[in-house]
Amino acid sequence: MVDDEPDAEVLFRQNFRREIRKGVYEFLFAQSGAQALEILGGEDAPSLLLLLSDINMPGMTGIELLEQVKQDMPDLPVFMITAYGDESTACSAKAKGARDLLTKPVDFARLKDVLAEMATDLEP
Repeated sequence: MVDDEPDAEVLFRQNFRREIRKGVYEFLFAQSGAQALEILGGEDAPSLLLLLSDINMPGMTGIELLEQVKQDMPDLPVFMITAYGDESTACSAKAKGARDLLTKPVDFARLKDVLAEMATDLEP
């Protein structure tokens, strides 16, 4: 999860507290695109189900992060999160490789359904 707002981490931890406690999902948080790239490119890079990223961030935008991630890890699903869910933003993000666009406030029930479906698709 990449978002420059510290409250985003708190919100995700609250909404996924049961799943985190049970070990269903593990979340890693970055507060910038650059920090996310450091985590993804590090020696102990995690295996990921998907990347969630805010679009509007200072420095590297979520769209710029998306482009870099898709270049380095083309098969990693990326979901963009934005407070501005207009059609042009969605089209731009999807054209650059985003799997989906979530609008703020995040519909956590929908996100949990998507994650469960993706996890099921990865099972042997």
